Amino acid sequence: MSRNQDPEELAALASHLSDRREAILAAWRSAAESDPELSTASTLSRIQFNDHIPAVLDAFERELSARHRAETMEATEEQKEYAAEHGLHRWYHGYNQEQVMREWGHLHLCLLNELENYASAHPNLEMDVMRNARFALAQLCNEGVIESAVRYSRLQQVEAASRLRDLERTLAHVQEIERDRAKAWREAAHDLRNKVGVVASVTEVLNNVPEQVQADYLTMLQESVTSLRALVNDLTILSRLEAGHEQRNVEDFDCAVMLRELCASMQPMASERNLFLKAEGPTTLSVQGDAIKIQRIAENLLVNAIKYTERGGVKVTWDATETGGVKRWELCVQDTGPGFQYSSVTPLTKALKEATEEAQIVEGQPEAGSSESQAQPAPTLPSQSIRRPPNQEPGEGIGLSIVKRICELLNASLELETEPGKGSTFRVVFPCRYDDS
Repeated sequence: MSRNQDPEELAALASHLSDRREAILAAWRSAAESDPELSTASTLSRIQFNDHIPAVLDAFERELSARHRAETMEATEEQKEYAAEHGLHRWYHGYNQEQVMREWGHLHLCLLNELENYASAHPNLEMDVMRNARFALAQLCNEGVIESAVRYSRLQQVEAASRLRDLERTLAHVQEIERDRAKAWREAAHDLRNKVGVVASVTEVLNNVPEQVQADYLTMLQESVTSLRALVNDLTILSRLEAGHEQRNVEDFDCAVMLRELCASMQPMASERNLFLKAEGPTTLSVQGDAIKIQRIAENLLVNAIKYTERGGVKVTWDATETGGVKRWELCVQDTGPGFQYSSVTPLTKALKEATEEAQIVEGQPEAGSSESQAQPAPTLPSQSIRRPPNQEPGEGIGLSIVKRICELLNASLELETEPGKGSTFRVVFPCRYDDS
């Protein structure tokens, strides 16, 4: 007897399954939660757990009640569609393929048990009714497993392709960083060779000049040795930072006191060049951080600002800030020097430009260069390069690279606003607190 010869009895069975829907779903969830391989099931709400399965059961009941082949095919296609969506849902909730298949197996057993109970309660049923129902159930669960597995496999392929693209982009970025780093070290080696050459030349000249002019050459030699020592020290610090050998030592300290003392110690250097040096900010500002490394950042920026400013002077400011409920504090070093000219661009400037733009977007500030911005386009550390001011000696890039590396270590942002002929402002924004303190 075919299925279409007993439509009333199959429709009655479908109606019974509809009435027993909640009990079937509850039994399915209980079976899943009792399965030690399905720990994720217990973390889902009832609605999340059931997901598209009620729609699958609706389609199954319509298939049992169908009187025409077209209705049967339509119900079967709906079952496949909902089963595929169920597989997608389980993927998003962290299921693997085995877990999805085990859940389908539990659902199959729960529905089969319901069919057997129905058959026991209706002993006068035609044999073909239950045989056809069991066949339809087997087909339902088989298609459910297949569609879930297919959707799962496609998602795995998409995710794998996305990971591959991410890895390729990361590799390209790492290669670019390595090229930039190699260039920076070549320039540092060139500067080092030049300074060693000066020391060697002056030393040789000292042996062949009259005693009365040796004092001038000794002064030149001392200056070269001091400069050489500073360059070697900077290279050592930079290499330690790049190797990850520097660690942050977080403690509570008053950054206002530290910065005022630093500015006071740098005042003679500014006075020697006929420059003003102003320190402005709260009298006290208690924060957490690595006081030694923060002082190194401020000192490097301040020394560069004084060294390359010919007229006017330098202003150092600090203050607490708050953005989106997050408390930070910022340090600004502003000079009236020659500024930077954008042309050949160094990796440092590229990074500064990008970091500045990102920080402005996060804080909701107008981007540099917009009609609302008061600053010129800001350089940030990976993409454009800066031409040195006319009076700038080689080697400054190392000091700024050290500043940038320490900022990364301290979770601080480094921004630069500059305008050729009018000066530059370096802005460093630090966290007020660290979770690892």
